[in-house]
Amino acid sequence: MSPKRALKRRVLRPVPLVALAGAGACLAVVVVPSAFGTTAPATASGPAAKSGTCTIRSTGQHSEAPPSCLGVTASLDHLPAVGEQATLTVDVKAQADVKNAGLAVQLPPSLRIADKDSGLTTPTADAFGQRTSQKLALTPGTRSVEIKVKAVAAGPAQIQADISDIDRPDPRRAGHDSVELTVGTAKGSTDEGLSVIKGRATKVNGPGPGQRKPRKVTPKTPAPARASTATAPAARAQVCVGGTFRNRFQSAEGGNWNAKANRDEPVSNANVTLWGKATANGATQKLATGMTGNGNGQFNLCYTPSTAATSTAWVEFQTQAGGMWSVVDRNGSRYATTSYALNNVSRSTSLGNVYANQGQSRAWHVLDTLNKLWWNRGSTTNCWASSQQNGHCTPITVQWYPGSTDGTYWMSGEDKIHLADDDPDSEHTTVHEAGHALMGKLYRGWWPQVTNCSPHYVSRTSSASCGWTEGFADAVAFHTFNDTTFYWGNGASQNLANDRSTSGIDPGDACEARVATTLVDLWSQVDGDWTKSNTMMAQNPQSSFREYFVTDRPAHGLDTGTTARNILWKHTISY
Repeated sequence: MSPKRALKRRVLRPVPLVALAGAGACLAVVVVPSAFGTTAPATASGPAAKSGTCTIRSTGQHSEAPPSCLGVTASLDHLPAVGEQATLTVDVKAQADVKNAGLAVQLPPSLRIADKDSGLTTPTADAFGQRTSQKLALTPGTRSVEIKVKAVAAGPAQIQADISDIDRPDPRRAGHDSVELTVGTAKGSTDEGLSVIKGRATKVNGPGPGQRKPRKVTPKTPAPARASTATAPAARAQVCVGGTFRNRFQSAEGGNWNAKANRDEPVSNANVTLWGKATANGATQKLATGMTGNGNGQFNLCYTPSTAATSTAWVEFQTQAGGMWSVVDRNGSRYATTSYALNNVSRSTSLGNVYANQGQSRAWHVLDTLNKLWWNRGSTTNCWASSQQNGHCTPITVQWYPGSTDGTYWMSGEDKIHLADDDPDSEHTTVHEAGHALMGKLYRGWWPQVTNCSPHYVSRTSSASCGWTEGFADAVAFHTFNDTTFYWGNGASQNLANDRSTSGIDPGDACEARVATTLVDLWSQVDGDWTKSNTMMAQNPQSSFREYFVTDRPAHGLDTGTTARNILWKHTISY
């Protein structure tokens, strides 16, 4: 055992992360995505602004997202009940000149635009509600836009507003805000906030447009183990309840600043339970459990009835995949969608397409996004990482709730990902954060002492340690989706493909974009996939890409020859 390896194993065993960090405790405990910045601070028409010029924040205290030069706030003058109108005021704040800013406002189906400022576009409508937008030339200061809205249906509702620099997609030049309310039927009955932790399936006539072809992958490991299984039915007649579980959501991948892509897709590997009552006054019983099918969302739950006809039966879906990953609200509770009830069930039946509750759609999108990472996670065990053995796996847990400003980051001490309100719309952001969680599992809880990483920018020099940890997380997203484009929750994106001739991306291994694309090329062009690399990382953690390539790859039999070094050279990294 080398001295380096012995030292790291001593660190891995007993020392808590926060104690290791010293003055850098915040960096050791909280890891934030490279998605927060693509360029150094700058104005639209001039050189980089001085650090601290822009101070607008839309996220909470734990987030290490850099401040933005643009911000937006949305508010209602009062809470309308069904049939009533209210004035929605959207305030746009700028701390820099932005020649081509885009303001986008989206209303839920339960609200309608009754009147608006003349500069806003004619509203468009779809299953997600109404949208309107406006292009603005901004100078430092605040500008307000008013929209008259009318409540047309009761229930949970969320209004969303986004401002972004169309010419320079960058979270440092963007802002997001939302208003959550629960619309009532009578005057004075509408409440602030909303609760969607449990909800009925959304009524949908049939699958709509927006279905994507599933990414072609060859599963190298079995599906996540089920949290529990139903008792095998007896030989006598059994009854089965089946169907397909689907989700309608908005996706940054395929969208833009004023209109994200509408998707209608099955939910894979979600835990599902069949509940029922044998008699009208009987107790509720768990009749069967299972998981939705991978890639098709299908389920078929069978049980042996104790009576000629089961009085009532229904299906419940939870945002958990076996015991391997889950999505929870701020209180740690999983989201649940319940189907309509079947009465007097005496034979097998199909529920057809069952749609996730609309207010939960982002939670289900996160769950299904993590499924895409699971199948090609590069582990030699049935756990997320090869550092863990079967039967002793630790899950990935994501916290999200409507209107959340508690994101975007992974916290190592609690091993939990925190996503802000619209983060789930970007699958790349979700998987980037899961990449941090995966590295934490590969490293058995140890974490490098990271410097100069708050804030950090995906295309700018930070430090070797920041470039490594953030570059790896970017690479996980690129590997999962077979691309090099990063998408943010507001629909903006940036292609980070690069070589030696690329301008606008700093050279060297302290730039996370360079590290990310180098890793992806090594995994695909040299290693065959990333399983061998992940196995090496599970055995010996690294603090920098130099350590990964120069020291550990050759020690573990991974190629560092001419082809590998040419890949590094192409991405401006030389050792």
